[in-house]
Amino acid sequence: MTPAPAPEVLKAPLVVEFPFTRSLGPVQSAFLTGLRERTVLGVRTAGGRVLVPPVEYDPDTAAELRDLVEVAPTGTVTTWAWNPAPRRGQPLSTPFAWALVRLDGADTALLHALDAPGPDAVRTGMRVRVRWAEEREGSITDIACFEPYDGPATHEPGPHDGVFADPVTGIVAPARLDYTYAPGRAQSRYLAALAGRKTVGERCPSCRKVYVPPRGACPTCGVATEEQVEVGPGGTVTTFCIVNIKARNLDIEVPYVYAHIALDGADLALHGRIGGIPYDQVRMGLRVTPVWTEGGRYPDHYRPTGEPDADYDTYKELL
Repeated sequence: MTPAPAPEVLKAPLVVEFPFTRSLGPVQSAFLTGLRERTVLGVRTAGGRVLVPPVEYDPDTAAELRDLVEVAPTGTVTTWAWNPAPRRGQPLSTPFAWALVRLDGADTALLHALDAPGPDAVRTGMRVRVRWAEEREGSITDIACFEPYDGPATHEPGPHDGVFADPVTGIVAPARLDYTYAPGRAQSRYLAALAGRKTVGERCPSCRKVYVPPRGACPTCGVATEEQVEVGPGGTVTTFCIVNIKARNLDIEVPYVYAHIALDGADLALHGRIGGIPYDQVRMGLRVTPVWTEGGRYPDHYRPTGEPDADYDTYKELL
């Protein structure tokens, strides 16, 4: 194929989100359960320092730590930075300060939001106290934020047994990245071709390999790729994995198979889901073809063509 006129470079908002579920040990469990009960706990090291938030092992000696200490919900700002434009998911929707607060009775500082009318109202050394969330569930967000406070410590620190009714034993830690992705000219051409139900790669003028999806340059030779080559639609499964964990917001029943597929005429395998066949019958060398859904901009999955399996020697360099 001769080079087609370069389409407008595409861009789109993308979200990478991975909520991580983790279990809690006895120290973290006591700390988060304590927050639910409006109690802040630290842990004492063999050297006598009180660490808040608590950790399970001494950062200096690596010794196991279990000596819990209740500290006051009041403290002192040790350093801070003003946040003029809060983002989605941050503690406050109005401008606030990120502050490191050393609670009374603690030797280390806790990072959280400080609600203040403006940066001129914040200073290192200012006194603050915890503002508790109205609804608490056993997470760091049970501290809604800190707020300015004129007064002494509300109580003296002291030992705590860490025993609460219905302790928190696990949490879901959200991780999310919102960004705008611009694929560049090569992948914009590739995506434009997919909209027409064609798969187009680009050939390296030096080594003559055809890359799908195209990258705009050959990763082996380091030269730009311009010649477009239509590949497929059929291809060969080179390797695969069986997925047994259901992803949130993905309406596919487990188990299912994702595979690397070398499309006919391509020198690089792309990945896609295999359907139309029991998961335990998917195999290396299986010949497949794309299945498009109405209005879809890319293949929904690949299904077997019914052809004989490809010989290993025809795809061994594409594993």
